[in-house]
Amino acid sequence: MKSKMLFYALMTTLFVTTTGKAQVSVNVNIGTPPVWAPAAPVDVHFYYLPDIEVYYDVPARRYIYLHNGRWHRSAALPARYRGYDLYRGRTIYLTDYRGNRPYAYFKQHKVKYKGNGHWNKGHGKSKGKGKGRGNG
Repeated sequence: MKSKMLFYALMTTLFVTTTGKAQVSVNVNIGTPPVWAPAAPVDVHFYYLPDIEVYYDVPARRYIYLHNGRWHRSAALPARYRGYDLYRGRTIYLTDYRGNRPYAYFKQHKVKYKGNGHWNKGHGKSKGKGKGRGNG
């Protein structure tokens, strides 16, 4: 009789433990893309804006840009890009990088996603005709 009770107690414990593990779920959300960015087929960590050679970090909500030979992160685009229209310029979602520093691949990205004149640095205006779509 004791062995039957021990068996039922063990089975109940095993059932409760197994059920508890089955209810554990993991939700990974790296961030919501900005409204000006194209929809990506997967969660994207970084976008690249080839017309102004700037990256955008989705989870941190920061722009990453080169200034005086160093990469900087900022919540807003630098003043030199005032007038750049994020809705009309090209935006590429990146998949061809590793780690948290996509700018380590800047030379490749600059060639692969060459800007196409949407941004005229001399006049500070965007000339794009639509949001670019792309991937890495």
